Amino acid sequence: MASRQIKMPVKDEPNQATDEAPSQRKRPESGRYLLQVDRQTKGSYSTTEAAQLAALAIKAVYPIVQVSVYDSVDCTHTLVEAPAAAS
Repeated sequence: MASRQIKMPVKDEPNQATDEAPSQRKRPESGRYLLQVDRQTKGSYSTTEAAQLAALAIKAVYPIVQVSVYDSVDCTHTLVEAPAAAS
């Protein structure tokens, strides 16, 4: 039986740009107040007013979901209720 010579492909050096790619699981948090929808963080805001406005906008469109604002410094949750319907 004749023997065959097999050449293995040469591996390139790893690309550093792909090694430092940001993860999809953890986003950088830039603000103190985190907007959470059904206990999943959707955004961060530097002021409580901005977080409350964004939470009210989500709650007005989707009244079933649980929307809260989490203060990462004081470690407190504030639930956002849907605005009362005008009679």
